[in-house]
Amino acid sequence: MKNKSHFITLSIKRNILPSLLVAFTICLVLFSKENLSATKNGLLLWANSVVPALLPFFIATELLGHTNVVSYIGKFLNKFMKPIFNVPGIGAYAFVMGIISGYPIGAKIVTKFRENGDCTKAEAERLLAFTNNSGPLFIIGTVGITMFGNTLIGFLLFITHFLGCIIVGFLFRFWKFKDSENISYKNSSKSTNQNITLSNLGEILSSSIMNSVNSIVIIGGFVILFSVIISILKSSGLLQIAINIFYPFFDFLGINVNFIQGILSGIIELTNGLSSIVQVSTKSISTTIIISSFLLGFGGLSVLLQVLSITSKSDISIKPYFIGKLLHGIISAVLTYIIIHIFPIFNLDIVPIFSSNVNNINPINAYGNYYSLSIALLLFIFTFFLIYKYKNYAYSKRK
Repeated sequence: MKNKSHFITLSIKRNILPSLLVAFTICLVLFSKENLSATKNGLLLWANSVVPALLPFFIATELLGHTNVVSYIGKFLNKFMKPIFNVPGIGAYAFVMGIISGYPIGAKIVTKFRENGDCTKAEAERLLAFTNNSGPLFIIGTVGITMFGNTLIGFLLFITHFLGCIIVGFLFRFWKFKDSENISYKNSSKSTNQNITLSNLGEILSSSIMNSVNSIVIIGGFVILFSVIISILKSSGLLQIAINIFYPFFDFLGINVNFIQGILSGIIELTNGLSSIVQVSTKSISTTIIISSFLLGFGGLSVLLQVLSITSKSDISIKPYFIGKLLHGIISAVLTYIIIHIFPIFNLDIVPIFSSNVNNINPINAYGNYYSLSIALLLFIFTFFLIYKYKNYAYSKRK
């Protein structure tokens, strides 16, 4: 009897994925009209938002991987990254680029580190837990200015997102702590990357563009796929069933039940969920901001699978990443709640913030581009300073 039960369990496990894929294919035909519209929307979202925001950063990180910049930063910042996050100094490069560029640049860089032997498996998993984040262009530009119509909200969400990932990084310094006590990334194999020179510039540039385009196309596939999945869930009524299930829970917490659909959509795919949440009519805009903060930290299943498609080339486990992003979402939401209630400037419950004319909402909006440019310039100067100081230090050591 026990063997029969075990056999049935194994049979269910083996057949559940094929059954879901068959059901998905049938739903594509049954709800073809809605799915066609969702596919077009997903394609437009990818072409108008994802490609312009991520492709240049993908190419830049690929090219930087063929220089000594990463090793310079790593050696210079090792004394900070190791005690705080228990990762090698090169993790600072993944952390900075992950914050600047957005999902899934951090995962791409960390996986590259692991493939090149620049860090151990445990160190790569710690890095992955806090270096793959939403970028300022998306949080401030898309969410703050475009969705909320207020740059101040964008900056608030970015601040709490940034602080949240630092806290997660500190907590994950204890992940597989003993695994790296006697192992150092310095003992790992050397990078196989070819350094960029004038003679091989064309070859490396072509290779970097090809790798970047390949990554961006994969991301586009995920965006379109999950747009269709959300459409099927809506058309089939499954999303409404889930809303009915979660209704008592949200009602008990005193949260507007109209947020349920947006939260569930955001857990599946971030951008669609945020768009739904912002459109909910509520007197308490702080609730909308806090929920948005959680979803930005978590990233959604779409981003999770994007990361999995990148890390699957290595031995990095996806488990710490999932735990880290869940913690990131919760911590960011809590920090957002605290800041809103401590600093009156961020308490916008009594201020009408939605408008078709974004620039009339907040005077900060007029200077949003200058802020972004200033941040980029400061980061460039800081990186140049680090390289310059390290070269002088190395030169003095050789003397």
